[in-house]
Amino acid sequence: MYVMKENIINRAINVLDANFQKGGFTIPSKGLYPFQWKWDSGFIAVGLAHYNIDHAKKEIETLLNAQWDNGFIPHIVFHTDDDSYFPGHDFHRSDLHPLSSKKYKSTGMTQPPVTAFVLQDMLNIVDDKEDMLNFIKGQIDKVYDNHVYFYENRDPQNEGLVYIYHNWESGTDNSPVWDDIWDTMNPPEYTFERKDTTHVDASQRPSKREYDHYLYIIDIAKQNNYDDAKIAELSPFLVQDPLFNAMLIKSNKALMELYELFGGNEDKIAYLRKNQERSIAAFNQKLWDNELGAYVHYDMRNDKPIRHVSSSSFSPLFAGIPSKERAEVLVNTMMDRFGGDDKYLCASFDPTDNRFNPRKYWRGPVWINMNWMLYRGLKEYGYKEIAARVQNDSIELVERDGFFEYFDCRKDTGEEIRKGYGGDNFSWTAALIIDLLKG
Repeated sequence: MYVMKENIINRAINVLDANFQKGGFTIPSKGLYPFQWKWDSGFIAVGLAHYNIDHAKKEIETLLNAQWDNGFIPHIVFHTDDDSYFPGHDFHRSDLHPLSSKKYKSTGMTQPPVTAFVLQDMLNIVDDKEDMLNFIKGQIDKVYDNHVYFYENRDPQNEGLVYIYHNWESGTDNSPVWDDIWDTMNPPEYTFERKDTTHVDASQRPSKREYDHYLYIIDIAKQNNYDDAKIAELSPFLVQDPLFNAMLIKSNKALMELYELFGGNEDKIAYLRKNQERSIAAFNQKLWDNELGAYVHYDMRNDKPIRHVSSSSFSPLFAGIPSKERAEVLVNTMMDRFGGDDKYLCASFDPTDNRFNPRKYWRGPVWINMNWMLYRGLKEYGYKEIAARVQNDSIELVERDGFFEYFDCRKDTGEEIRKGYGGDNFSWTAALIIDLLKG
């Protein structure tokens, strides 16, 4: 077991080192994703902190350097002029927003706010606490400004829940959850050249028609210079996402605890605490579906919940959001729908739903970043046996198939042996397996 563990860790380190760029950031996967992604960088920094703290700190610093003047952090930072990815910076046009970074080209959308709890994890991992605290002290206000941005610009109804205006902001790009929204839209057919399908089998990726929806939402945002108030008014996609809001709540807690270590930040702590209380209350009231026994997404544009269970439904465990009683209901739902002996935990979408697809991106495969959060959440709530299963399933998938982007959740597909899909040598898979093995 020890030899196997060390072998996987060494292979994971090789993946991360190969994907680390001269510009001080790590690409998710060569060819498929040639730039810096926001939440990828957070998860990657956790893995890097175990063996190369300089790279881990640089990862976070480089991301935060691209922050806009209003606190916004984009989901992709285009450090290079690489035309192997679509849509690139010339389509996104972040320069349309008056407060966007003048130095870095980026998208005009964001991703789940993981940076604060990542900084706290890095502090817990490293031996030199003083050095890490000094680093955090130099970065923490930028992270705080990002949280203020969300509460001041992404919560038009002043509920304590923030919206996303694009499925890419969720991180769960083509989840079947979004199908209900696509049914309300009829975007034009765009002419463009897909780059992702030159690296990955098209059957594992979003369809051309799905991309039409994605590009149309961006065009609406661009027409309004990425103004959040106009987007809230006009975007056909406006969602309160349980994963996104759970990451904000988890990061709020981390920010408050980090600020308390430094002292003298009473106003910022008070602001975070006030919004934290509102967020948790609204989350439990608005996003909980009693009949499903799970948290769900809320479609603000059409004023109704989206009643499907996905791995995002279980992310509140990681953030400590449900009561112990509600957590028990949530875990039972997960095990009933996702936890069969014939499956690895945890599929990204409900295997009992007719929209489930075990091979296609976020429509059913297992993702290691979601498992990493689920593992920690289950442990925190006392579900140690299920947590161990999530941990062991994750390690088994990587040991057998390699460091893929996502994995088939079925233990026996009746077909080929390999069940790893998407990008190979995928950075957050490598990074978080290191953390799972050392945790």
